Amino acid sequence: MELAYIPSPSHGVLYLGPIPLRGYAFCIIIGVFVAVWLGNRRWIARGGRAGTVADIAVWAVPFGLVGGRLYHVITDYELYFSEGRDWVDAFKVWQGGLGIWGAVALGAVGAWIGARRRGIPLPAYADAVAPGIAFAQAIGRWGNWFNQELYGRETHVPWALHITSSEGGRVPGYYHPTFLYESLWCVGVALLVMWADRRFRLGHGRAFALYVAAYCVGRGWIEYMRVDDAHHILGLRLNDWTALIVFLLAVTYIVVSAKKRPGREAVVEPGAAADASGEAADGTGTGAEAQDDDRTGAEEPAAAAKPGDRPGDKTGDQGAAKDPDGAGDDAAAGAEPAAAAKDEAESAKKG
Repeated sequence: MELAYIPSPSHGVLYLGPIPLRGYAFCIIIGVFVAVWLGNRRWIARGGRAGTVADIAVWAVPFGLVGGRLYHVITDYELYFSEGRDWVDAFKVWQGGLGIWGAVALGAVGAWIGARRRGIPLPAYADAVAPGIAFAQAIGRWGNWFNQELYGRETHVPWALHITSSEGGRVPGYYHPTFLYESLWCVGVALLVMWADRRFRLGHGRAFALYVAAYCVGRGWIEYMRVDDAHHILGLRLNDWTALIVFLLAVTYIVVSAKKRPGREAVVEPGAAADASGEAADGTGTGAEAQDDDRTGAEEPAAAAKPGDRPGDKTGDQGAAKDPDGAGDDAAAGAEPAAAAKDEAESAKKG
């Protein structure tokens, strides 16, 4: 008898009247919102416009969903095209089955289209959204929990996942919750990328490459624990080989990119700096403009209390404002000497 374990939900879908509310779909949707929200904050911090990340995500997300589904269907085609299977099930995304490799690859194509339309460098955009994608994966993996799928080998650890369904060849029992392992790993990857980005000022796609490399390390050992059917090559699951190859490509990109294009992009979105300047000129800016206002307000009382100034002498104030070096005439030597000099000049002309 197990004293502790992770229970599986009895149903992966609830019905609101005739409308099905699927846990898997909710996890994917929440993950997308988190990725866009965090990516938008990071993009603004890098000097981009608010809303740009969401605009490009309109292209990236649909491409990513199609790519993820294609990768799953192609690598597990027996589930849909073998004898006794219904090929229509290949379109039932809500039943699970999205390959992250295809989602990232085709999602990048969609992001490239969206970024090109906005005149934005794709590597800079990828760096901004990289941690958000990792968090989205962490949330999305809980969709596998709702569907009772993608678990590991049988175990009796206190955090074992209790599988109760016998559909699709499942055997009820207690298994390693690989969905949870990957979810926690993705959270760690996101935090790693955010820390490294601040510490080393990663740019030109290196933050995204770090996310890819770190994810592949975790996916390799987690994939090795899974017991669902998969193609094997030289004793390793196909996804293990994919993780290894993608890891090597990501590390190579980091090394080569750091040598060819060190540092970070100075401008990530053309025109964003001009927009910020325009807001400052209109008096609607914030941040640095507010600091300037505070500093000016603090200087004015000090200038008014400067020795030698006479109350109400506006001429002296203006002269001091026009003298950037602070070497102008005092306010006390302002209007009267200037008027006397003018009278003498006119008398000289008449004489």
